[in-house]
Amino acid sequence: MTVEEPTSGLAVLSWMPVAVMAVVAAADVVAGPGVGFLPLVSLGPAFSGLVGGWRRTALIGVVALLLCVGLGVYDGLFQERRGFTAMVSVAGVTGVGIAAAVMRSRREAELASVRSIAEVAQRVLLRPVPRTAGSLRVAVSYTSADAGAQIGGDLYEMVASPHGIRVIVGDVQGKGLAAVETAAVVLGAFREAAHDEPDLVGLGERLERSVARELGGKKFVTAVLAEIGEDREVVFLNYGHPAPMVVRRGGTVNFPEPPSYALPLGLGVHGSNAPTPYRVGFAPGEQMLLYTDGVTEARDTAGTFYPLGSRAELLKEPEAGRALQGLREDLVRHAAGPLHDDATMLLLRYRTHAEEISVSRA
Repeated sequence: MTVEEPTSGLAVLSWMPVAVMAVVAAADVVAGPGVGFLPLVSLGPAFSGLVGGWRRTALIGVVALLLCVGLGVYDGLFQERRGFTAMVSVAGVTGVGIAAAVMRSRREAELASVRSIAEVAQRVLLRPVPRTAGSLRVAVSYTSADAGAQIGGDLYEMVASPHGIRVIVGDVQGKGLAAVETAAVVLGAFREAAHDEPDLVGLGERLERSVARELGGKKFVTAVLAEIGEDREVVFLNYGHPAPMVVRRGGTVNFPEPPSYALPLGLGVHGSNAPTPYRVGFAPGEQMLLYTDGVTEARDTAGTFYPLGSRAELLKEPEAGRALQGLREDLVRHAAGPLHDDATMLLLRYRTHAEEISVSRA
């Protein structure tokens, strides 16, 4: 679908009242007064009230009344009640159309205000991550399963802390506003703790306490935490989340899994063991993708899951944002329609030598 299609559709609807009145007038002239087409002139202001503003509806109503008078005189209908009945019908429909247009305009203004507030809240909750962090290049793709929302139950954040670059990607149980509220709790706790806690285990424990206190064990959040330091390694903590994908320099794809999976955040009250941190090598020329299960569990029409590992070649694009956009478009094509779950991908790669020089000169 192109951008011009909605605009052209609105243009057709805006001209429909005029077209309807023209057709009714032509049919009345051709058929003569015996058929009784004249009251159908009121369709003009009726349609205008559905698609236009109240001023346009009033203008169309005046035109319809003038047309009704002209055709009534032409047909000789004012010698009997039919002409006056038609005029009353047009005037009545015009009044109703104006009232409908006013009510619709008010609802549209209220909806626009609510959407504006929601968009601001969404931007505060899921802030755009920086395109660069230290020696890393970063790109994020977020696709909400709800076409009317920019955020849902997935969450992500990256913080450049004194202890290294720390990242979280998570997936909240459930959907809707309750999931968004839970995501806000997790992100708020992560943003604060990422700066304060000296190690990733302490960060994870603090997140677990915050989420358990807020959610009371009634909801949970799968999440993977990552810390990228200067030693060309990534430390991971995995709370029941899909393993990250690492694309090596030669194109080999790995999904490094933890020694053992822990329960998701929020379920620590059940007494499970905390996740064990594990290290994965991550050097220049390699790429790391953190994602939610909305990516790997997207199905095509035959019910086949999205083969993320075999699509790693799409990340060969030099620019990180375009590379991730290509992967997202491929995911949507695979699903052959709207995704049934939120899908988040966060791509990390080292900046090239040329980019490092450019940044240092700036």
